[in-house]
Amino acid sequence: MAPLQGLSSCNRYQNSINISEFRVEKLSMKSYYIRCEGRDYVSLDGDGNGKKEKKRFRVLIAGGGIGGLVLALAAKHRGFEVKVFEKDLSAVRGEGRHRGPIQLLSSALAVLEAIDENVAKQIMEAGCVTGDRINGLADGLSGEWLSKFDLLTPAIRRGLPVTQVICRMSLQDILVNAVGLEILSNKSKVVDFMEDSNKVTVTLEDGRQYDGDVLIGADGIWSEVRSKLFGRQEAKYSNYTCYSGLTNFVPPYINTVGYRVFLGLNQYFVASDVGNGKMQWYAFNREPPMNNTDSPKGKKQRLLELFRSWCDEVITLILKTPDHMILQRDIYDRDMIYSWGTGRVTLVGDAAHPMQPNLGQGGCMAIEDCYQLILELDKIANSGSSILLSDQIVSALRRYEKKRMFRVGTVHTASRMASEVLAAYQPYMEFGFGPLPGLSTLRITHPGIQVARMFLQVFLQQFMTWMISGHGLW
Repeated sequence: MAPLQGLSSCNRYQNSINISEFRVEKLSMKSYYIRCEGRDYVSLDGDGNGKKEKKRFRVLIAGGGIGGLVLALAAKHRGFEVKVFEKDLSAVRGEGRHRGPIQLLSSALAVLEAIDENVAKQIMEAGCVTGDRINGLADGLSGEWLSKFDLLTPAIRRGLPVTQVICRMSLQDILVNAVGLEILSNKSKVVDFMEDSNKVTVTLEDGRQYDGDVLIGADGIWSEVRSKLFGRQEAKYSNYTCYSGLTNFVPPYINTVGYRVFLGLNQYFVASDVGNGKMQWYAFNREPPMNNTDSPKGKKQRLLELFRSWCDEVITLILKTPDHMILQRDIYDRDMIYSWGTGRVTLVGDAAHPMQPNLGQGGCMAIEDCYQLILELDKIANSGSSILLSDQIVSALRRYEKKRMFRVGTVHTASRMASEVLAAYQPYMEFGFGPLPGLSTLRITHPGIQVARMFLQVFLQQFMTWMISGHGLW
């Protein structure tokens, strides 16, 4: 709209003026709205000569992670003018080493197909399908299955792709290439924004400024955009630290098990096939943040001590992993908030709703966010209305938030509940005191475990089916 701002001071014009395919109608002495009767608009150069330019909806995105790139790709295909600002693309890609592969449920893969079939095909070719095998929960000490869930049948029934995992860095490379470096601006951290009735302006760390119709904060759990919207708040420590490891090892159960979560008291261990003869695992231990209690012999030795009584499947994966391939990070999330933006600004993914990784759904929720958001923006761009008012844009952003709130809130709550359940997991009865101390060496199954197993078998399958279906998106 900026090229037409000079028109607002031309008081000699009457209530309406026609310029080529445009109609500018006067609302007050200094306020106009633009009635667009075509896709082109007329701007005035310094000599007052009319010059046709393409008028496109402008989307500014803070953050070049998975969510920011998926949103940029979707906006690009809608014909929007898009700009992505990332403070350090190499750091985002490097984060993949710490966070490991990303799980893409059928719902997230279907979203990617709806956005760009070719990109979705590249992603599925680069990934490793896990949803066609047994997946579920197992006891960490015995290795026995507690609950199995079927990811294949619900996907087939709905005609959706089957759940898979993919290296985060591979996924990011595919998305970067599809979005294009002309859209992605590296070394560009968004530190502030200002909004008026016609636009939102972002300010980068180096002082550069860019105007857009909307600003989307996709800058993760430590989001600068979120801080500017709602004030800076401390993230919440989950009480768990996470060790992650990647090993060149093909276990004997590779053809039957996709991924498995081994449970223990204040500990859990996730193991997944990631393809190409590699296994990825995550070891979670309940302890204070920044504990730094690794053995002088390294992280591997500490893990062998922490999980020394666990089943062979767990111990073998730790033993097969070189110490330099084991990384550690503390796990944080934030309380769920029920407003993700104001005015022309909103949030997606971890910037809006960071959650613990125990369900492996953070990336999927970000991808779904992007799809719902682009649908709402597309409605106003293709509404058939020749007037694009600020309140239409604002309403579209609030509709997106409202439509995503229940599903995201449910997953966020479930991820926190899972951590609390793990803290109380005790599969065997203890006889450390009293007249039967000799029984302390026996493993007698706690009676509550059978009840929990039946509950998980029913509830977990229903929950995963609901997750796969992409509730509210189709």
